[in-house]
Amino acid sequence: MAHAVATLAGGCFWCIETVFNRLRGVDSAVSGYMGGHTLNPTYQDICNGDTGHAEVVQVTFDPDVISYRDLLDVFFTLHDPTQLNHQGNDVGTQYRSAIFWHTPEQKAEAEAVIAEQTAS
Repeated sequence: MAHAVATLAGGCFWCIETVFNRLRGVDSAVSGYMGGHTLNPTYQDICNGDTGHAEVVQVTFDPDVISYRDLLDVFFTLHDPTQLNHQGNDVGTQYRSAIFWHTPEQKAEAEAVIAEQTAS
């Protein structure tokens, strides 16, 4: 099967990038920005907090080795999605929790996991 992509925002991207890069079945985890209105923002633009972007990690993975669900399970252990616009000492909308799905199947799986997280 072809490799798949997951894009996740959960606070400081360097922190979650490191964990995803260590998982078996993950080919790469790369930090970036997504979800905002500023075209090609710099790190300084993001730090100013007015671009609308979130810090994200784009994970390229082999779904025959690690499932999207497994990635989501790890994602929810790495941050607290109930902390609005911050994680720990990092404060700002760029540190919000978000899942940017790439397929309808990812959307359905993300919604299911969020529902489970909300219920617990």
